[in-house]
Amino acid sequence: MTHLLLDLPPMSAAHFASIEDRVARLLGTRQDVVITQGEALLPLEGAIRATAGPGTTALNIITGPYGQTFGDWLRDCGATVIDLTVPFHTAVTAGQVRDAFAEHPEIGFVSLVHAEAATGNTNPVAEIGEVARAHGALFYLDAVASIGAEPVLPDTWGVDLCVIGAQKAMGGPAGVSAVSVSERAWARMAANPRAPRRSYLSLLDWKERWIDGGRTALPHAPAQLEMLALEACVERIEAVGLDTVMSRHASAAAAARAGALALGGGLEPYVRAAAEAAPVATTLRAPGGTAASELVARALAADPAAPLAAGGGALAGEMIRVNHYGPGSTPGTVRACLTALGTAMSGADLTVNLPAALEAADKAWR
Repeated sequence: MTHLLLDLPPMSAAHFASIEDRVARLLGTRQDVVITQGEALLPLEGAIRATAGPGTTALNIITGPYGQTFGDWLRDCGATVIDLTVPFHTAVTAGQVRDAFAEHPEIGFVSLVHAEAATGNTNPVAEIGEVARAHGALFYLDAVASIGAEPVLPDTWGVDLCVIGAQKAMGGPAGVSAVSVSERAWARMAANPRAPRRSYLSLLDWKERWIDGGRTALPHAPAQLEMLALEACVERIEAVGLDTVMSRHASAAAAARAGALALGGGLEPYVRAAAEAAPVATTLRAPGGTAASELVARALAADPAAPLAAGGGALAGEMIRVNHYGPGSTPGTVRACLTALGTAMSGADLTVNLPAALEAADKAWR
């Protein structure tokens, strides 16, 4: 099998284009879709650098660490950045975005993360897109974690730049990503003298050398194995139905949340409102007096395969993340995580009720 994978014939332009078309159907978009040959940070940064620069006033919504990164890129491009930061245990509201426009009517760019897998929240993209459209602002969305776990509808929501990756809820490879681009966004790039050109970050290069040429000649040799893996994961989603895949993620999130609450010992959801919790991963607040990183280390010692992680950076002391995305969006994954956490908490002299937690998780899944 390894020999066959190493001796693949070159991928044709038609094959590459057909995979782009399948991704476009997954997004329900008529916009151009560009598959980029790298992890999703490539189009995330490329889209910002292509459309923002001196003279751009950007509303950067921060509900987790990726929003902070986008603000850094925008400032580096020379944009004037207005950060709208909300507590990581909640979601931004359309009302907060309207207030920002009322205070700064010059805003012409809005950046938002749909689902922050790192903090476990999800944001109301449709409502925010309506506000952005009403003010004529370009709308940039990071849907890397949300695609496959919850609806992502760039055309319906008025998203001008929608970046996705396959490595989370889609259950695909990490080394390839995609971005849908509206006509407004292409026009903004063409008018931006600082937009990357002759660069790996350049979306305009792809437009001129690939899209405008009728997608008949690839600009460079594609990442063949990653493209085939992306095609396979989209085929798998098509076979079972996107609604089925999203339903499975919603069930996993409901089960993890219910099980954690029933486990006791002071463990509680980090995102307070269930409606604001992302279905891709469930974050939990560690019991008072215990460090999340230490509990996760204990849990992984009990079950090294459990998809658990402590929060990053300053959140390592308080946040536990249960990753139940892609192939891990199963009852078995949730039960394994609850069992490992229950073992870890018992070892830390916390009183837990694992049978009640497993029962609650099973009931919530059903």
